[in-house]
Amino acid sequence: MDRDLTLFPEDEIGNALWELHQNGNDLLNEREIEFSVLFPSQELALQFGQLLLENNQKLSFTPYEANPELPWEITAYPYMPASYESIIGYKALLVSTAAHLKGEFAGVYFIS
Repeated sequence: MDRDLTLFPEDEIGNALWELHQNGNDLLNEREIEFSVLFPSQELALQFGQLLLENNQKLSFTPYEANPELPWEITAYPYMPASYESIIGYKALLVSTAAHLKGEFAGVYFIS
């Protein structure tokens, strides 16, 4: 099967979606997808987490030891279709919301 670059662009997210698709996963069915954001302080991470909770988002809050400059991690777990547009849109929302709290986007992780 040829790769449709409009559905599976050649970037980190598009490649991950293409791999899921190649492994027979139905990407149209909603699934939980993890989006992680790192913060320089516990206070800023908690402020971000509160914003997510106020918008009915499931999340986790944990220390992040791999980066001493950004030692706090908030992971959001939205339930959504695994489409490139949905994932990029949610990522952009998190990035813009986290920016004023000095948060840095850490990645998207797909649950099969």
